[in-house]
Amino acid sequence: MNGAEALIATLQSCGVDVCFANPGTSEMQLVAAIDGQEGMRSVLGLFEGVVTGAADGYGRMADKPAATLLHLGPGMANGNAYIHNARRAFTPMINLVGDHATYHLHYNAPLTSDVAGVARPMSDWVRTARSPRDLALAGAEAHAASLVWPGQIATVIVPADHAWSDGAAVAEPHAAQPAPQVAASVIAEAAEALRNSEGPMALFLGGRAVREESLYHAGQIAAATGAKLISETFSARLQRGAGRVAAERLPYPGESAAEVLKDYKTIVFCGCEPPVSFFAYPGKPSWLSPEGANLVCLSSAREDAPAALAALVRALGAGDVQPTLQPAFAAECTEGKLDPMKIGATLAQLMPENAIVSDEGATAGFAAFPMTAGAPKHDWLMVTGGAIGQGMPVAVGAAVACPDRKVIALQADGGGMYTNQALWTMARENLDITTIILNNGSYAILNIELARVGVANPGPKALSMLSLRDPDIQWAQMAESMGVPARRATTAAEFREALEWALSHKGPRLVEAVI
Repeated sequence: MNGAEALIATLQSCGVDVCFANPGTSEMQLVAAIDGQEGMRSVLGLFEGVVTGAADGYGRMADKPAATLLHLGPGMANGNAYIHNARRAFTPMINLVGDHATYHLHYNAPLTSDVAGVARPMSDWVRTARSPRDLALAGAEAHAASLVWPGQIATVIVPADHAWSDGAAVAEPHAAQPAPQVAASVIAEAAEALRNSEGPMALFLGGRAVREESLYHAGQIAAATGAKLISETFSARLQRGAGRVAAERLPYPGESAAEVLKDYKTIVFCGCEPPVSFFAYPGKPSWLSPEGANLVCLSSAREDAPAALAALVRALGAGDVQPTLQPAFAAECTEGKLDPMKIGATLAQLMPENAIVSDEGATAGFAAFPMTAGAPKHDWLMVTGGAIGQGMPVAVGAAVACPDRKVIALQADGGGMYTNQALWTMARENLDITTIILNNGSYAILNIELARVGVANPGPKALSMLSLRDPDIQWAQMAESMGVPARRATTAAEFREALEWALSHKGPRLVEAVI
């Protein structure tokens, strides 16, 4: 058994059964090993960002890692933006990155690079295999590292000669480490803070604390204490919709977020850290919590936030308290020119139960989000690390992880152009994804940011760098060219008809919403 065969067999024995791949010459032995490993699915992406974004979406929904297969340092560099987002989402992921044969490195061939140096900034754990036999051991260690609560990025660098050389054997899986628990004293401190606050209180939720069961416990705490429920601005996986406990999403602009938080005297954080402004701005705050407030950390993102919330419910004696649940509603917005609120309202009306929304709608997505609060139960996946372009790749991974659920990619046109190759993968794998392109012909968020940093009168050169016009991008035609049936809508009525068509079919469809 060669090193590549032992590595892939080891990952399979650990429960890794999907590999998102964009391989090159150095990875051909790994390609052959995946081909020979029964039960290991391979999914090809035509750009490494599609591969790593898909692994992120898969990990968020499966709560276990997929593997990626990447070609040397440049290949990993191409995918690093969405590994960054995955790391910020605490997604479990295993990257397999090929490298030159050890004896070839000193020749400094054109693709030679510091692969470990490329990997480290976006990985929590990096290891270069030392021999064919060590490859399998590294794979087992990487799997265990990826599952460190609630998830980590583990990268294994695979020298080509270790992959093709014989003498390897399958390694035993490592036992997963239990999630770190919050001390009883911390639970008591949070309960005391909520009981004795001298003014308004908030329970601020992030990470695993915005899943359905944890939100229910948070709702019990809110009902028992009067605390307001607030969620972080960008959640890895927010479970929301009618019949679930809802939390107010902290606004994206720092000054708006500070305004939301300013009156709270006590804020208990669970599953996250206190929020900061996404960027620095002249004369605007970076730290968003109010000065003088009692800030209590119930659980960090690396601690068992769901267990901490359940324990806090018990400490407050709130086990029999009924929380407020989100009622069902969908606004009627079916006439006139299309806009983001009408898109959100129509989506709320038509979204099937248990859908998954991969949201990279940017400015338009912020408007659609509140309109879908009362839609049927669904999961909402967001851009946790700020690297745009993940919307369609994350949808690919979510669809592979949950083939029985409808996936909806809410995709801004600017970010979509980073990874439009994901449409080809959707078609090739016949994934049940409806992509909604929010086509406003610009990087609209950057027009807003230009004003927020103090540029009062931008000239034509500045504005041209934020425009996607001249020429206009024809998304419906692009989708059709990659095998995804598509329709274009410019009015609310056309959009409703197109979305009904897309959602009624099993398999990939695209709706270009011109706004």
